[in-house]
Amino acid sequence: MDENAERLEDEADSPGTALSRRRFLGAVTVAGACAAGTALSGCDAPAGGDPGASTGPSERSRQGDPDWRLRATGRPEDVVGYTDKSSVLPGEGFGLYVSTTSPVFRVSAYRVGWYGGAQARLVWRSETMDGRVQAASHLISATRTVRAGWERTAEVSTDGWPEGAYLLRLDASSGHQRYVPLIVRSATARGRTLLIHAPATWQAYNLWGGYSLYEGDDGSYGMRALAVSFARPYDSDGAEKFLVYERAVVVLAERLGIPLAYTTGVDIHRDPAVLRGAVSAVTLGHDEYWTPQQRQSMTRARDAGTNLAFLGANTCFRRIRLEDGDRTVVCYKTDYRHDPLYPRHGALVTTDFRQAPDPDPESSLTGVLYEGYPVNAPYVVHNADHWLFAGTGVKRGDSFTHLVGVEYDRVTPGSLPDAPIEIVAHSPLVCNGRRSHSDSAYYTMPSGAGVFASGTMRWVEGLMAGTGENGRNHGMDARTGAFVTRTTENLLRAFAEGPAARTRPAPRDNVREVYGST
Repeated sequence: MDENAERLEDEADSPGTALSRRRFLGAVTVAGACAAGTALSGCDAPAGGDPGASTGPSERSRQGDPDWRLRATGRPEDVVGYTDKSSVLPGEGFGLYVSTTSPVFRVSAYRVGWYGGAQARLVWRSETMDGRVQAASHLISATRTVRAGWERTAEVSTDGWPEGAYLLRLDASSGHQRYVPLIVRSATARGRTLLIHAPATWQAYNLWGGYSLYEGDDGSYGMRALAVSFARPYDSDGAEKFLVYERAVVVLAERLGIPLAYTTGVDIHRDPAVLRGAVSAVTLGHDEYWTPQQRQSMTRARDAGTNLAFLGANTCFRRIRLEDGDRTVVCYKTDYRHDPLYPRHGALVTTDFRQAPDPDPESSLTGVLYEGYPVNAPYVVHNADHWLFAGTGVKRGDSFTHLVGVEYDRVTPGSLPDAPIEIVAHSPLVCNGRRSHSDSAYYTMPSGAGVFASGTMRWVEGLMAGTGENGRNHGMDARTGAFVTRTTENLLRAFAEGPAARTRPAPRDNVREVYGST
């Protein structure tokens, strides 16, 4: 054991540290099989078989590691990192950039899944590496874009890593920890349900370095960034948006055992071929920022028979552009007239999809229209006999407290998809003094594709209600958790069978009944 590893072991023995000596020694034993230096290759990889078969029996039967959770984050500067790619194909490498005040640290790669309830499995662990405090980030003043610009700490190989959603956990010798999210994406989703992660939205809200697409370092909207870079860590614990809005769907889908594939919205923008032949495509709890190319590809998939599920609200709301090798998210929003593409390229100007200069409301794809924030209201069942609610025991008018929030969508007469649409839940609410409704809705296309939208951003959080995961989940209870879980199971299983219009009852067009004359 080298001097740095000895120091990490000594610090792990010190009173109050989050790392026990036994756990540390186990980690060193695993790391000992890995290559030394900064070129790191995978250890503890699945033996044999197709590395892309992420939900096959061999992966689903593997033992999980409940120790994947963070125990102590410390201060932001204690340990933090980012990768030079949001996703990789199995076997591809990525650069890891870490800054820490500790003398040494290590990295553990956990694949998120069911794993008998453990919710993650340790796939790889590095040797201990020398820590250093990286240079200060720099600001591109024209767009108020923060880039860390750090020196690369290590090149990591994903040889043997199955497709899936990963949390890289940074463990500093001080006992402080942070996550770095990474998707090991699928080259194809043919015959599978495709889970679509949303790093563009993660980055839009990321305040690391003082600037997001919502506010500047003075806290004001006027000083917000107009473009945000992936070349910086995420704030908070490093993976907050993934953990709150995406993890629970991954865990549930893997528990069901349906064939799964993984990608990101950025990858669909870059290479829409992953959608070809997918039985369904699922956007998760908060997927707000899309390129026009991503939206076009999703629409084409629907029209070819791929079922679509929108499990959050405010989905496909912002039109963005990707620059700098897809490492920068550009969105001028209300300042769209300052976008360099305005006015010559109206369809590419970065603002809300529904706004000028080229309005195209998201509801033509999702079936619902984003309406407001903030809201906290009960979710009210409208059509209890719908196949989505089979086995839940609900009756018309049954409600689930706090399930509608913090943003919501509704079916909006005048902004409907070109297809019959059924409102299955119709939840009254008050948002900023205005009375309205949140709607869950379902429609089908001539291709046979079914499209479901939950109409609430709390749907995925509802999967964790009553479990003790993710805090109090806005006060949602175990009854709500059971309802959302069973409904989502019904949805995922039905959509995994192929075009839903061929296996499930057609939607009953009830917009006029619910909202009056359209």
